[in-house]
Amino acid sequence: MNTTDLKVALVPLQIEWGDKIKNLAEVKRFMNLIHRDADIVIFPETFSTGFPSMEDKEFVRVMAERNTGETMQMIHQLANHYNIAIAGSFIADTGGLLFNRGFIVEPSGDEYFYDKRHLFTMANEHVVFNPGDSHTCIRYRGWNISIVICYDIRFPVWCRNQDNKYDLLICVANWPKVRVDAWNKLLFARAIENQSYVCGVNCKGVDKNGYEYDGSSMIIDYKGNDISIRIDETGIVYATLCRSRLDSFRKKFPVWDDSDEFFIKNMSNKK
Repeated sequence: MNTTDLKVALVPLQIEWGDKIKNLAEVKRFMNLIHRDADIVIFPETFSTGFPSMEDKEFVRVMAERNTGETMQMIHQLANHYNIAIAGSFIADTGGLLFNRGFIVEPSGDEYFYDKRHLFTMANEHVVFNPGDSHTCIRYRGWNISIVICYDIRFPVWCRNQDNKYDLLICVANWPKVRVDAWNKLLFARAIENQSYVCGVNCKGVDKNGYEYDGSSMIIDYKGNDISIRIDETGIVYATLCRSRLDSFRKKFPVWDDSDEFFIKNMSNKK
């Protein structure tokens, strides 16, 4: 049994919509503020640009990058320099197709990507981006970690933790204040039903359409308890995830063992 705890830090970054230079400078500034004993730091969805709500595809393409572009180059440098894994999402261009692409980068340089499955149709995200069709689950410092993006958290089947595949679910978001109560409740629901820790990281700021984001971010344990700790004025949210308690609870109360078996069709087969 793995008994190594995992120390996480969430950064509810204030995003300047469309200003990549300023946003990446803020990422660097916050990385210098993170406590040095953190194992992983998590930034919001599309933190380098903001979420391109109701934008034209060619306009968004200008903001997009390859996996080897400026944003990911900087993330690799910071992960290595601070010996911390870093997670978030960015606007990616792969072969001319656009994706809202989540990532986890380890200090070693190993990188893992996840393309957002559920595109937010109310903001025309499905017109601009292509959906992903597979989960991402990595092994990092003894923990199995999965990542989803914003609107994905509304879909419990997609987030379902079959056979305790993951111990920590990360959700990065640009979730407007007007609907933030739903965001908060959904994070608790996903933690309880999946007997997993959940880290939800939202952004701050006002986008070009006038929507406000209040940075609601939290760390929830496998019983549905908010274990977030805010220790200074930076707004960074911390917690230590206890693996031995998680394993003990899953063994003592094995709800997961009574779950239903199912499979999910490829998004391309959706009618």
